[in-house]
Amino acid sequence: MKTKLKVLRAEKNLTQAQLAKVLGTSQVNVSAWETGKATPRPPMMQRISDYFGVKKEDIFFTAFNYSK
Repeated sequence: MKTKLKVLRAEKNLTQAQLAKVLGTSQVNVSAWETGKATPRPPMMQRISDYFGVKKEDIFFTAFNYSK
């Protein structure tokens, strides 16, 4: 797993489609973010961070070159 987004989403019992609707994006984007195939732009990272109450660096650590 490339991000913690999938874990956070599962903790809230949300589908990718439900999270996408909350964030104003597509399910395809959520899937790509979860697998690390794509990284959201900084404003979307902040929106995700705010929604889950978790620092964006902790969610998208590979985007920040962390080796967790």
